[in-house]
Amino acid sequence: MLALRNIRLNLAYDGTAYHGFQSQPDKRLRTIEDALDAAIRKLTGEESKVICAGRTDAGVHAVGQVVNFVTASRIPEERWALALNSVLPPDIRVAEAREAAPEFHARFSARGKTYRYLIQNGRIPAVLWRNYAHLVFEPLDLAAMREASRCLLGEHDFSSFRASGCSAKRPVRTVRRLEWQEMPVGSGDPAGWISAASPAENPSQSPAASTAPPDTARLGRLLAMVIEADAFLYNMVRIIAGTMIEVGKGKIAPAEVAKILAARDRRRAGPTAAAGGLCLLEVHY
Repeated sequence: MLALRNIRLNLAYDGTAYHGFQSQPDKRLRTIEDALDAAIRKLTGEESKVICAGRTDAGVHAVGQVVNFVTASRIPEERWALALNSVLPPDIRVAEAREAAPEFHARFSARGKTYRYLIQNGRIPAVLWRNYAHLVFEPLDLAAMREASRCLLGEHDFSSFRASGCSAKRPVRTVRRLEWQEMPVGSGDPAGWISAASPAENPSQSPAASTAPPDTARLGRLLAMVIEADAFLYNMVRIIAGTMIEVGKGKIAPAEVAKILAARDRRRAGPTAAAGGLCLLEVHY
C-alpha cells in the first residue's frame, strides 16, 4: 500500500465568478473547492478533499490562500503546481506546492491571516477595478479613518463586527495590525504595493504616487485597509470596512468607534461592505 502524502498549496484566485470557496449542495453553483477537487481528481483519479485556511465568501478574492490535501499520488513535489494549473480554470492558480508534514492542517495550523479591503474613492467608476474595489462617490476623510482604526488594535470582543450567521463560540479576537494606504487609481496593481511590509502613512510615499495618469482627478484614489489578526469572525473585515467608510463620510465620529466596539452590538456598527473589495493576502503559520 502506498504511503499517503500531505500536499500544501498556496493559491491565488479571482472570486468574481464563484459562489465562495466552500462546496455547495447545489452543484450548479461554482465554488473554488469544487474546482480544486475536480482538478486533483483529474490528475490522480482519487477523491481527495481539500482543506482551506479560511473559507472566503462569494465574490471575495485571494492571493495567499492555503489549502492541503492527502494523496497517494507519486507526482513529484515540484510538478504539482504546473500540473494543477494545466487543468484548473484560468481564474484559479497554484502559486506554490510542496509536501508538508503529516500533521499540517491548513486551518488548524494557522496562527493568523492578513486581509486587504480596497476602496475606489472617486466620481467615475474605474472599469478595471469594478470587481476588486468597493466604489464610494463621497470624499472620504482618510485621517479620520486612520484615527478610528487605532481603537480596534489589540484583543477585544468583536461582537459588534460580526454577522448574525457567525458560528464562532467565542467573539474575542486579537487585531495585530490595521493600517491604510492610498494611491491613484491608475497607478497599477495594489498586490504589488500592499504586502506584509507596513504601508506608508503619507500618501506621497506611495511607490506610484508620482506616476498618476491624467484622468486621476476623475477616477479618484484607491484606499487599502490592511488588517491582520489571529482569526476573524464571519464578515468581520467587511463590517469594519463598512464602518470605516461611514467614518470617512463623517457619519460616525472616530471616537464613536470605541463605543461601538464596547457595545458588542452589531446594530451599532456600519453596513457590511461589498464582497468584491476583499482579498485574502496571507495566512501566517
